Amino acid sequence: MELTQGLRTWHRPLVWLAALMVGTFLLSTGGLVFDDRILLGEPIWLKPFKFSVSIAVYAVTLAWLISLLKRGRRTAWWMGVITSAALVIEMVVIIGQVVRGHSSHFNLTPGIDADGFTIMAVSIAILWLSNVVIGVFVLLERSVDRPMAWALRLGLLIALAGMAVAFLMPQPTAEQLELMKQGVEVNYVGGHAVGVPDGGPGMPITHWSTTGGDLRIPHFVGLHALQALPLLALLLRRYSRRDSVTRTRLVLIASFALTIGGIA
Repeated sequence: MELTQGLRTWHRPLVWLAALMVGTFLLSTGGLVFDDRILLGEPIWLKPFKFSVSIAVYAVTLAWLISLLKRGRRTAWWMGVITSAALVIEMVVIIGQVVRGHSSHFNLTPGIDADGFTIMAVSIAILWLSNVVIGVFVLLERSVDRPMAWALRLGLLIALAGMAVAFLMPQPTAEQLELMKQGVEVNYVGGHAVGVPDGGPGMPITHWSTTGGDLRIPHFVGLHALQALPLLALLLRRYSRRDSVTRTRLVLIASFALTIGGIA
């Protein structure tokens, strides 16, 4: 089945989700332009801006991927629905907290803040499990050529690993654990940075830490392997004169590079 098949065969709820993310992207862009509030060292609308782009790209890719399946397509369709719902819930919480002027992630302040973070945590766990189910069917799929098959399989496996990194982020840091042992109420538990406090010097736009490790890097690289590897397989098929075996090897090398790059 060709990548260029009509949009009508793609997973509709995921396509609608991507369209919704275009709307939240425009909303977030307006927020970045007209709202000068800063939260934890970055513009308050930057988080929904980044999430909108990431979710839109992921949703489009997954919508296409589900359309390729011949085995378990109905089950995968429902997993796509669950994925769409989970990501909508996450964005509702993120944007709702931006409007309130509060942090959406790691915020365990009693009340709406803690409830919102708990809802997000549950929705992301459900999202990960639904993608595992889709991954099983992708591993069994035989309707595409060998390079693309490996690109899809490894792309989704790496994406699942990248998603799983998110489960490490809410774990208390050493400093937070020490405060908890002392009986101090800690309203922010977990973080992105490794070896340095969150909110320190970071890269432009992504704000990935430039002074220590950052769990957002393997999370991002892993998640978007699902786009990078199939795109590579497609480009190799269209523009390379290499045979299928060589193209498959190039996909495997790229998969290894993405995995090591995300870890490093």
